[in-house]
Amino acid sequence: MKKRTLGKSGLEVAPLAFGGNVFGWTIDEKTSFQLLDAFTDSGFNLLDTADGYSVWVPGNTGGESETIIGNWLKSRGNRDKVVIATKVGWEIAPDKKGLKKEYIFERVEESLRRLQTDYIDLYQSHVDDASTPFEETLEAYDRLIKTGKIRAIGASNIKADRLKAALETSKQHNLPIYQSLQPEYNLYSRQEFEAELEPLVLQEEIGVICYYALASGFLTGKYRSEDDLNKSPRGGGVKRFLNDRGFSILSALDEVAARHNANPAQVSLAWLMARPSITAPIASATSLEQLHDLTRAAQITLSQEDIALLDKASAY
Repeated sequence: MKKRTLGKSGLEVAPLAFGGNVFGWTIDEKTSFQLLDAFTDSGFNLLDTADGYSVWVPGNTGGESETIIGNWLKSRGNRDKVVIATKVGWEIAPDKKGLKKEYIFERVEESLRRLQTDYIDLYQSHVDDASTPFEETLEAYDRLIKTGKIRAIGASNIKADRLKAALETSKQHNLPIYQSLQPEYNLYSRQEFEAELEPLVLQEEIGVICYYALASGFLTGKYRSEDDLNKSPRGGGVKRFLNDRGFSILSALDEVAARHNANPAQVSLAWLMARPSITAPIASATSLEQLHDLTRAAQITLSQEDIALLDKASAY
């Protein structure tokens, strides 16, 4: 598995990340272990989680995903074989959110404890916090890097002008620089990332690990009419894609998939992997069958003709 460097962080990652939001939500610890084993056995190494996963589940308090990953790391003894990316700042409770210095120090210790490790490879600001100066947040990260608790930092859910301001603050004050960006980006949802964020990350050599890589499952091709929305609990979130542009994308995916003896999900991920700005899309699986399906995307090499067809069908 050929690795890619995430920004200028020095972190080497395979071109697909496992989205850990499903751990402790739609799959239990036993199934999570099976999927993590299969994912890493296939040559992949980037695991993305957050301190807030999965607080939205009744009875959960956040940190369930990190706990499962930590138990897996301990049982397998393979900490040095994986790249752990987690996040801080998402609202877990009214008094647990944001990117203030002391809050970051508090939350990182909890993440380290749950993950059962003494360092986090990539620590990400989960959501932009306009109420906290960038300098304060970056100073917290600077101390954590110097003490060896984190190796690199990333940003998620941030607008281009704010990311640019954060980068300028880092340079002005000799503070750590965001080495990665985690935006929503897929074959359907292109405009917001491509308009302003993509030129900036290419210019600044920032790695990108994008979420919603399969547009809530729409790009798997499983949902082609309103009748299909009942196929899974996520179906309701797919209705907005059922329009002329969405159907045009599915048609192009079908055509390219047929050329490669593949399926729409694999082609959608391969399209992202081929994009110069993208280091690794994030995708989740809840079964070994789903996982094997997704990981095959890394073996597909799209032609320029394939990419042009998909670009045209998904043009906004």
